[in-house]
Amino acid sequence: MSDPRIVVIDNHGQFTHLEKRALRDAGVDTAIVDNETPPEAVDADGVVLSGGPSMDRTGRAAAYLDADVPVLGICLGMQLMAAELGGRVESGDYGGYADVTVEVTDDDDPLVGSLAPETRTWASHADEVTELPAGFTRTATSEVCGVEAMSDSDRELFGVQWHPEVAHTERGDAVFQNFLDICRA
Repeated sequence: MSDPRIVVIDNHGQFTHLEKRALRDAGVDTAIVDNETPPEAVDADGVVLSGGPSMDRTGRAAAYLDADVPVLGICLGMQLMAAELGGRVESGDYGGYADVTVEVTDDDDPLVGSLAPETRTWASHADEVTELPAGFTRTATSEVCGVEAMSDSDRELFGVQWHPEVAHTERGDAVFQNFLDICRA
């Protein structure tokens, strides 16, 4: 397959433009799409559900979970994925952004396995996934948050609590490259 086209669904996060830039810097065609846009109006080989301030502002973003393309949820995007598919999201004990050391618990995971055994990330834990949806496995954890990353490889649905697109996250570009490899497969 040639380089995939990846869209970033804009959930009004402050780093959405950096997600697009990270994908562009990886050499793929990418665009930011308003979260009110229905999936059938978008031509993409993969979808990134951006972070954002509130579940109340995610528009039609959940519809992309059924778009039959790989999906990467970042922060709120991961939380939306969990909540829509039967998991649980609750307020975290640590609000605001912080430097967090994340332990990768599945070094075979196609999204975060290459980061094993651990990586430093920039993350917000105001809200977090506390119960995985059926079919998902926890692929990373930390002292701050029990579910730092999750994957359902069969459905090609992946999520990270942290922000791989920001400079404070080590090897964030590897997360995007791994997602592109998933989209190319």
